[in-house]
Amino acid sequence: MNLLQPLVLIVLVLGVALTITAYLTWLERKIAARFQNRVGPYFVGYPHGWLQPLADVVKLMSKEDIVPFHADRFLFNLAPYLVMVPALLGFAFIPVADKLAVVDHPFSLLFFLAFASLSLLGIFAAGWASNNKYALLSALRMVAMLASYEVPLVLSLLVPALLAGSFQLTAIVEAQRALPFVLKPVVGQIAFLVFLIAALAEGNKSPLDLTEAESELIAGYNIEYSGMKFALFYAGEYAHTFAITGLAATVFLGGHLGPAFLPGWIWLILKMLFVFLLMLWVRWSMLRLRIDQALMLNWKVLFPLSLANLFLAAYWVIYRGGAA
Repeated sequence: MNLLQPLVLIVLVLGVALTITAYLTWLERKIAARFQNRVGPYFVGYPHGWLQPLADVVKLMSKEDIVPFHADRFLFNLAPYLVMVPALLGFAFIPVADKLAVVDHPFSLLFFLAFASLSLLGIFAAGWASNNKYALLSALRMVAMLASYEVPLVLSLLVPALLAGSFQLTAIVEAQRALPFVLKPVVGQIAFLVFLIAALAEGNKSPLDLTEAESELIAGYNIEYSGMKFALFYAGEYAHTFAITGLAATVFLGGHLGPAFLPGWIWLILKMLFVFLLMLWVRWSMLRLRIDQALMLNWKVLFPLSLANLFLAAYWVIYRGGAA
């Protein structure tokens, strides 16, 4: 029975995560359509296109799987899994209820960040193995972007860890019973803002979607992929973004905590969708930055701001005589 409970929890968490990830594509199309005064998906699953994600899966499964003649076949076939699997591993550390997570480790925050970073290996492998200069250039851009933006992202996440006095995500949630960390004066708002901007780069969302600048890179690192391999990249990107929103909801918005008239996991999903909608609002409101502008924003603005905010949070903890 002790072995059965974790397996059931894993199946439930992955099932819910994959289902919501599939419908995030539908949600983004609808939001984009509203921003651009269009209808969006409508006929497949009338009247609101509810079955569009299923139609996309069927379409991609029916497409031919093509491997370029001069590609590195092993890395080319492995890359989609190197993107999809690390994105799903992040959900294992998100607390879905009171002290309940698939993996409740004392350093679960650090493990989440470590596994999330592994997606970069798959992206670079895809760009290198495709034997396509546009795909390689996109992969190199991604390396530069993630290696840069992960610095302020980690510094912003150290603020709630410092306030809670722990790297354990369940402990960080418990520390927010009185007040979510996003409402902590100054330090909470700055940390959340820096995290949100860095998450746009991590999730490859405009104005920081430099790896898929269609006018420059003809779709980016996955240009040579088709069929289900492309679907894995597509799903991996949305799964990674949704996992990042889960981390934001957990460390800044109180995770599963909320009024008792809804279960905790419902509150968690609602907070994740709120963060996702914030990211979409920014994505469909701003133009893409150039690579030099994006890196300058990181190193000249976000990095010093997040570092100063971390010192301010440390002073807050020392002044208060301990973690919040």
